Amino acid sequence: MKNEHFMWAHLLHLGSNMWNEVGNTRGREHRSTPCASEVLRFDRPLWEAHTLALKEAGVNTLIIDVAEALEYKSHPEISAKGALTHEEMSAEVERLKALGFEVIPKLNFSTGHDVWLGEYSRMISTSIYYKVCRDLIEEVCEVFKPNHFHLGMDEETARNQRNQMIAIIRQHELWWHDFYYLVECVERCGARPWIWADYFWAYPEECIEKMPKSVVMCGWYYWKCEGDFGERTEFRRQMLSSFEKLSQLGYDQVPTASVWAELDNMPELTEYLSDKLDPQHWLGMMQTTWERIDPDWMHVHHAAAEHIAIAKQQYEREQK
Repeated sequence: MKNEHFMWAHLLHLGSNMWNEVGNTRGREHRSTPCASEVLRFDRPLWEAHTLALKEAGVNTLIIDVAEALEYKSHPEISAKGALTHEEMSAEVERLKALGFEVIPKLNFSTGHDVWLGEYSRMISTSIYYKVCRDLIEEVCEVFKPNHFHLGMDEETARNQRNQMIAIIRQHELWWHDFYYLVECVERCGARPWIWADYFWAYPEECIEKMPKSVVMCGWYYWKCEGDFGERTEFRRQMLSSFEKLSQLGYDQVPTASVWAELDNMPELTEYLSDKLDPQHWLGMMQTTWERIDPDWMHVHHAAAEHIAIAKQQYEREQK
């Protein structure tokens, strides 16, 4: 049965200080964001043109990585030079909503992707850290007035921080304590929390016991769905099988594809999942590029939009 409110979502990076520190390009030399920047990297005309292209492609939901891109009143030291004021960000959100998009803010609180937090990224799980997290979530919600809020929480492992200057990993009871705190902050603002499903892959039994059904799960998978799984075969099989397991457990989810590894990943993943997920809990599909809106990288963004359109057409044909 077709979900009439199915999300065709795209993740866009307005803020992009989520990987290596300023000046540290280790492992990211060939990316649009080789490292963090003290100045906001934002090409407004290109951004506006691309959002219109995404609308034409059938996208109805935008998840926006905010990070350093907002001029925070509570903690201005986090903001990049040239960050959007509250008024400028509110105007952009209203423009996007007028185009028919649901606009979902994202602040990634994973210790693997929190360079944007500046010095607070080295104060994890302290009273100062908790206050900063609450202040930022409340401030972003004030500007976006969202129905949903993406908290990130992916790739908090030593392997994924091997190129950063400092590696910090929460686990066990501390991870759950901090996660519940962030969820509470979001829900107090009237929004529904989303997270990446990485923790479910690592600790499935623990998540079955402790993960609230109120949280939207975003599993992601960027490779071929059948045949040769390449290196890390067993882990990729685990990632792929998690979609069906989450569906069976009754979690709402938005599976996530990308042009990062395979251009046609979005249509292929959508088709692969079409007979495996409970439509009641399959809220939509999300496309990602993991590249910022930049003139030299628009071929990647055009490909992402093109393959969202293909996936949407395919899904609607099969649901008739």
